[in-house]
Amino acid sequence: MNIKGIIFDNDGTLVDSERMASALLHQMLNEQGVALDADQVLERFRGVQFALFMADVALQAPQLDIDRFVSNFRAASLAQFRSGLAPMPGALAFVEALQLPSCVASNGPRDKIETTLEAAGLLPWFENRIVSAYEVNSWKPAPGLILAACHLLELAPHECLLVEDSHAGVQAGLAAGTQVAGYGVDTDFSLYAGRPGFHRAEHYRDLAALLAASAR
Repeated sequence: MNIKGIIFDNDGTLVDSERMASALLHQMLNEQGVALDADQVLERFRGVQFALFMADVALQAPQLDIDRFVSNFRAASLAQFRSGLAPMPGALAFVEALQLPSCVASNGPRDKIETTLEAAGLLPWFENRIVSAYEVNSWKPAPGLILAACHLLELAPHECLLVEDSHAGVQAGLAAGTQVAGYGVDTDFSLYAGRPGFHRAEHYRDLAALLAASAR
């Protein structure tokens, strides 16, 4: 393993936005009569293309005006993010100390990515180094978004470490041929244990140790 660059997922990996967004989504869906509990919303929302999530909701609630709902949710979530959003524990210190080139690759639209990074104090490290699925027309778990991030870093996929907190993200990274760190404590990554290129990193200190081992 010879890691020369880092690709970060954003929501739930760099910024603590997933629970905030899913709680808002849960509230707005319930106001529209869509009966999903908070844990169901988070599980189905995390790491997937939002349009696919909403298409699934539309099957359950055909009376819902999807386009209007999505527009209202986007606006409300951005306003909530701007009011205060924390980086994931250890993320800011890790990024500040990072000596390797890095970028963000997210399923979200650019305005959301930039808003959340700015609110969490991380945007200065990733300006002009953001890849949005909406701009490359490829969403995790497809590998296209991750390959675009490798291209941005001017590195081969096997030289990049993708840091991800979702199954969709891990699958995208492995399909693209990157090294992948399954980050966090909320997702069960046991499915990938022993897979070539997959590593476990519950905390940012584990990522630091992984980079140190790669440099030896």
